[in-house]
Amino acid sequence: MEGVPLNLISKDKLERMSTMEKLRMILDEVKEGKIVVLESGLSPEEEAKLIELTMLEIDHENFVGIEVESYPRKTVSFFQKIFGKSEGRLTLIGPANRLKTLEKHEDQIKALVQFM
Repeated sequence: MEGVPLNLISKDKLERMSTMEKLRMILDEVKEGKIVVLESGLSPEEEAKLIELTMLEIDHENFVGIEVESYPRKTVSFFQKIFGKSEGRLTLIGPANRLKTLEKHEDQIKALVQFM
């Protein structure tokens, strides 16, 4: 059966993990060609660290990078806006050569997953 593996990670599981555990899990899954959907998303700091780690691993073992899309929480406090502490409600992460974002709106992400 052909298809793209899709891993849905619950908010509860993410809350039990350290930042580095989350990022390592995500990178390992994406490097295997899987699409990862995080129920609670990542903080802006975690997203930045994920991109930094990804850049260090590009070209190792034919890894081409990641595509990351999130849509924000509907209610963001004044302090969250200033200090960037708002995490996404949902984050979609996948290999850059398989996951393409077509449209992104406040409440919807349209993506195309390509078969290899």
